[in-house]
Amino acid sequence: MKLVFRVFSIFPKQGFRRFSISNAAIDEFTRTFLPTGTFIEQLARRDVDFFTGVPDSVLKDFCSYIEDHIPVERHVMTGNEGQAVSLAAGYQMATNRTPLVYIQNSGFGNMVNPLMSLTHKNVYSIPMIIMMGWRGEPGRKDEPQHRVMGRANTAFCNVMDLAYEILPDDAESSEEVLDIAVNHCRTQKTPFILLVRKRTFETYKSKGLIQLERPLIRENVLECVSQSAPNGSVFVGTTGFTSRELFEVREKYGQTHATDFYTVGCMGHATSIATGIAIARPNRKVYVFDGDGAALMNLSGFATIGIRGLQNLNHILVQNECHESTGQQPTGSGNINFCQIAMACGYRSAHSVETLEDLQNHLNLINGDPFGPHFLEVKVKPGVRNDLGRPTQTPKQNKDQLMSFLRKV
Repeated sequence: MKLVFRVFSIFPKQGFRRFSISNAAIDEFTRTFLPTGTFIEQLARRDVDFFTGVPDSVLKDFCSYIEDHIPVERHVMTGNEGQAVSLAAGYQMATNRTPLVYIQNSGFGNMVNPLMSLTHKNVYSIPMIIMMGWRGEPGRKDEPQHRVMGRANTAFCNVMDLAYEILPDDAESSEEVLDIAVNHCRTQKTPFILLVRKRTFETYKSKGLIQLERPLIRENVLECVSQSAPNGSVFVGTTGFTSRELFEVREKYGQTHATDFYTVGCMGHATSIATGIAIARPNRKVYVFDGDGAALMNLSGFATIGIRGLQNLNHILVQNECHESTGQQPTGSGNINFCQIAMACGYRSAHSVETLEDLQNHLNLINGDPFGPHFLEVKVKPGVRNDLGRPTQTPKQNKDQLMSFLRKV
């Protein structure tokens, strides 16, 4: 339903004009926002003061706040959502206190195993609060992959015996919902889901954003690699800004998108998608653009690439030490030697570079070497253009174009 208003124009000859405002737009004018600090205090009064999870764009204000204010002994950012649930389970058993796990609903799939075989009431029966950013909430505009999960969210909770409530955006109502959640955890000894709508929390700007003095940003790397690769090469971009920027590089040069796969969901699995292509098409060079957060979410991808000895696969890790699209929360990857991991997994070569000159020199070597797999870490600083767009083709169109290209010998 829309409310219709009649407004007198400032131009006399035009008289009255009609315009409409949707209920969703009115909600934005009238809604309140929940201060994150207030919410943290509400949790603390209920003895919920341990946090673990994977950052989310819907929860970015909450995630940034706890990164700034919660000490390291009470906050652990994990590589994937299943790890967060399992870690929270260990903490709960050791303390008999209720932990809080934060995630985006796209990570629900990663949690199914521990939720059903670890925390479920008919297995170990372990309570925790799971705060889930509700991307793709029915009735709200969002990307295709988020709309799929958003529609299924409550159905998943029901079929998995997970009690849930929507977190209100005002402090008085959030108190009531937290009482329900904490009481459920203490009496039923099972997880409780708090669904969080977009813009529930008051805006919070982190005081500890990643600051790296490096000459390159991610888009520089995507442009350099894609423009120097041999003709006929295939490119797989990881989730988020990476695939969006790769699409824009193609637009900039008037090039086809048929050589590229823009991964819009399934964070952490771009390397596996590229592995499947490389196995099936050994005559083509395959490049995968990975991120440090995505790599940590699925490190087993390194092992598969190395074990198979995929000579045509080039693994490019763009390393900015943060989850950039969710508020630049640190991944902790600055302490990890990815080159050593790659070599230990069986890659033929592994190098780390920071300058455009070094990047081009190493690309010249791996582009001309038929015997991979090769790993190249490119250290960059966070940064994305304010006018960065999104792919103008649908995921299915992207897939169909790539399949047509791959069928060509």
